[in-house]
Amino acid sequence: MTEALPEAPNVNRATCPSRIVLEHVTSRWGILVLAALLERSYRFSELRREIGGVSEKMLAQTLQTLERDGFLNRDAKPVIPPRVDYSLTPMGREAAEQVWGLAHWVERRLPAVEEARDAYDEARAS
Repeated sequence: MTEALPEAPNVNRATCPSRIVLEHVTSRWGILVLAALLERSYRFSELRREIGGVSEKMLAQTLQTLERDGFLNRDAKPVIPPRVDYSLTPMGREAAEQVWGLAHWVERRLPAVEEARDAYDEARAS
C-alpha cells in the first residue's frame, strides 16, 4: 500500500493552512508591526507609539501570533521593571520586506485610488 503524498500548499484551496499565515502577515496590524520592525527592534510601548491607533490588546495579540508563526523573536530580559524586546527572525525579515513593498506601493498609488473612487462615486450618483 502506498502512502498518499500531501498536497502542496495552495493559497487558493479553501483548506490550505497557508491562508491562515497569509491572514496573519497581511492583517492591518501584522503589516504595520512587520514594517516597523524592519527598522530596528522595539519594546512593546515603543512599538505601540510607532504604530498609531493600535490598542494594547490588538498589539499583544498580533505580536503573539507573529511570534508563534516564527516571524518574531521575543527577548524578555530578567530585569526590574521587565524589559521585552521584539525583533524579526530571518523569515520575519523576508515577510516584512514583501509586505512593506506592498504598503509603499499603496502609499505611492493613493492619489490614483482616490481619483478612481471619486469617479466611481460620481458615476453612481448620476
